[in-house]
Amino acid sequence: MRPLKRVLQSEAVRRLFCWLAALYIRLVHTSGRWMVVNGDVPKRYWDAGKPFILAFWHGRLLMMPYCWDHRHTIHMLISQHRDGQLIARTVGHFGIRSAAGSSTRGGAQALRSMVKALAQGDCVGITPDGPRGPRMRASDGIVSVARLAGVPVIPAAYGATFGRFLTTWDRFLVAWPFGRGVIVWGDPIEVDRDAGPDAVEAARRRIEDDLNAVTAEADRLCGRTPVEPAPAIAAQPTGEGRPT
Repeated sequence: MRPLKRVLQSEAVRRLFCWLAALYIRLVHTSGRWMVVNGDVPKRYWDAGKPFILAFWHGRLLMMPYCWDHRHTIHMLISQHRDGQLIARTVGHFGIRSAAGSSTRGGAQALRSMVKALAQGDCVGITPDGPRGPRMRASDGIVSVARLAGVPVIPAAYGATFGRFLTTWDRFLVAWPFGRGVIVWGDPIEVDRDAGPDAVEAARRRIEDDLNAVTAEADRLCGRTPVEPAPAIAAQPTGEGRPT
């Protein structure tokens, strides 16, 4: 067992780790200069009290708590795995609620929880390529949630001039303090409640393409070479939505 995983077996250490992670995210945001592109897109929904699904890639998780207007409730779909629970505790410091589940464990319950939250007027956040990838390739689970709830999917991504891409499967971007950052929003993507298999696949491809487009734009605005998605595969796995 790797040393970090051994240390994180302690409940007290896990609690401290998540608090420090949240503190670091606040430091990066407070010490940097941040710009929002197309921020009027989510603002229209927030102002009208209309729910939507926030979609972003797993590798852009770190600074996404600061894309959100925290006067409005959001529930993140997060894996039941230990790493997912660390994420849930960390984002919980920003008032973000979590729904535990994945396409293999607790997925049906998570789907019901997300649809119920959206029906009550709350928003939901999903990483369509999490928790294990392939990188920047969307599962059709996010389409299922949007179709059942009758709400749009809005893609978003962050970029940073000062930071590093990790050598993980998702090329996780760690932003460093005292840099410049940008959050880019895309246009809403609607999914018809009566969508058949072809329409569902078309919606999945559009979510994937639009999310890759806003992610590439965030990188370009920060002077970075955009991260390439993993090679496409013939068929995407079916699930209730990819958790983080």
